Amino acid sequence: MNKEENEITNEQTSANEEQIPVSETSEENEKDKEIADLKLKLAEQNDKFLRLYSEFDNFRKRTAKEKIELIQSGGEDIFKSILPILDDFERAIKSNAETKDIVAVNDGVNLIYNKLKSTLMQKGLEEMKSHGEVFNADIHEAITNIPAPSEEHKGKVLEEMEKGYSLNGKIIRFAKVIIGQ
Repeated sequence: MNKEENEITNEQTSANEEQIPVSETSEENEKDKEIADLKLKLAEQNDKFLRLYSEFDNFRKRTAKEKIELIQSGGEDIFKSILPILDDFERAIKSNAETKDIVAVNDGVNLIYNKLKSTLMQKGLEEMKSHGEVFNADIHEAITNIPAPSEEHKGKVLEEMEKGYSLNGKIIRFAKVIIGQ
């Protein structure tokens, strides 16, 4: 090849290099920009997720701790209300050591019993009436059956061995009863 041809070929080559299609470059730039945007959005969403997860985990731990504290101190109110009755019993024991009057001792015990009963009733405890009622397995626990003295006593509670109690409408102890058969 001669010099002129060589120059023409070089010019064509350099012209070809310079003539990269504009559309390909802009498409690559758009794709790179889109990828960068998506990576940024992904990082933001990942950060939001981690913060939300951490916040939920802290909430879960806090509520578990509060629940444990509530269980541990849940009976505190009832104990505070029973402490004065315990003090009354201690005074009664001291007084009983020195007294010979059985009527006074009996009256003191009855006063303490009534005070305890009223305190528990204020806290929602209810005594269930069973004697003479029709036997109900939902609230009674039958200890035994005995022959009924009359036909009208059949299937009814003849004797209550242990009282049943409910706390705010929920049965906490079934009444132990003897039923007529």
